[in-house]
Amino acid sequence: MTQAERLVPNPSVTDFAGFGLGLRPAHFHDVLHNSHPVDWFEVISENFFVAGGKPRYYLSQIRERYPVALHGVSLSIGTRDPLDLAYLGQLKALIDEVKPVIVSDHMCWTSGGGHNSHDLLPLPYTEEVVVHLIERINQVQDFLGRQIVLENVSAYVAFQQSELQEWEFLNAVANGSGCGLLLDVNNIYVNERNLGINASNFLNNIEGRHIQQIHVAGHSDYGSYVIDTHDAPIRPEVFELFRAAFERFGPINTMIERDDHIPEFAVLVDELNQLRSYAAPSLDAGDAGDAGQNREQLGGS
Repeated sequence: MTQAERLVPNPSVTDFAGFGLGLRPAHFHDVLHNSHPVDWFEVISENFFVAGGKPRYYLSQIRERYPVALHGVSLSIGTRDPLDLAYLGQLKALIDEVKPVIVSDHMCWTSGGGHNSHDLLPLPYTEEVVVHLIERINQVQDFLGRQIVLENVSAYVAFQQSELQEWEFLNAVANGSGCGLLLDVNNIYVNERNLGINASNFLNNIEGRHIQQIHVAGHSDYGSYVIDTHDAPIRPEVFELFRAAFERFGPINTMIERDDHIPEFAVLVDELNQLRSYAAPSLDAGDAGDAGQNREQLGGS
């Protein structure tokens, strides 16, 4: 694959498809058998690496009806360990079967010395790390034969070695590798509270042309710090930050993450409708077009 071919964004995500949810096993039946206003779904890639079984059956059924995005948590793109080719082989096999509209992971490291921490650990924002990430992202994109999209992560400590602002770091990696960016607005808020970054400066300086998806989620607030737990409803301040991002960058496929204390499906649908209301001022016919029509273009029925 040439660099020019690798840097072409996935054509399936260039249109605005609407608002989605993270697909969780507790909701498989509701998704397939009940009418609801969810435009697309995102799944955790690693949960579907095992061939066969009920999860893969339900995923195949849902994929026939809705666009599906794959979101990984174990790529560990920032580690110094060699790339895990066995992992990438499993991911490529899932991509070939599911044909997702987007494949994403995190701009972080999760493993070192062969040990997986199962945490999304932040990186120091240095020029050296930028070069390291660009090389590894190019290797992954060549292996998979497509662009990948990487998410900004939450952090609880800042590195003294950092030379760049977070948005400068993300822009440099995306410009150098051609990867897309997944903008998690809850993580921006968490980092504002924990590290003192300015969320408005972040949104004003991140290069919107790289952003292919937005995540919104809840967090746990302990007063002097917050933790990105994905186990609670979205806070008003995060909704407001989402509104600001949507106004700045235009219609971008957006979804809600909920990974613990998962409520009934109808509760998440109500929250998704609330998210739509925050986006409504930016969604006129000239900006977004018809989300239902675009959903068909993305592979949904």
